[in-house]
Amino acid sequence: MNRLILKYGYPITVAILAVLAWVTYRIFTTGGSDHATFIVVAVLVWGIGTFLFLYLWPMMTYSAFKRAIVRYGFDGSPIPINTMYAVPRLASPAEPNSSLLGTGTDNLLYIGGWLDLAKGPLVLHVPDMGDRYYSVQFTDPSDGTNFAYVGKRTTGTEVGDYLVCGPGWQGKVAQGMSQIISPHHSVLVMGRVLVESDSDLATAYALAKQIQLTPLPQWQPKH
Repeated sequence: MNRLILKYGYPITVAILAVLAWVTYRIFTTGGSDHATFIVVAVLVWGIGTFLFLYLWPMMTYSAFKRAIVRYGFDGSPIPINTMYAVPRLASPAEPNSSLLGTGTDNLLYIGGWLDLAKGPLVLHVPDMGDRYYSVQFTDPSDGTNFAYVGKRTTGTEVGDYLVCGPGWQGKVAQGMSQIISPHHSVLVMGRVLVESDSDLATAYALAKQIQLTPLPQWQPKH
């Protein structure tokens, strides 16, 4: 349901308001009845309530996700703001309901973090992944939009550094570094690294741990 609301919030809202307008129009054009006032009020409350739900639900969902990451992380350990944490084990349906890994794909290692770009830009470093699938997804919590990806399908698998900055930042981007501009200062980051087999887990985890964030003033080239 979350995905449906996040993806189709605008058309769903327009459809609901159109139905609301049609019902109200029909009531008044047909002369109404003794219950017309009650019906109009009920429809208005339903329409406005649905409108507010569609727009507040994404913010509530991501706010809860932020608390879960910052306070409990993926396995009970808090993840500080502006850092990335790589989970050392595969996701499993057997995870507790409170775990963020309970619905993950069981051949991927997950990496995650919450960014506050109001404190300044960050540099995302990714190692050379060879031919291995991986991705780092940047999501705007205000509306659930994925506004940028780093990974095999978008930027390749070579070692690289990516400057992640908030809206309005006017600093200089170092040569050879790609820039990712976030529409807002708060950003949810989720990464995934493919594990090809049980014997590959240690290698995949070693690579996942190298996907890290560094504040721009502290960044030094690693390659």
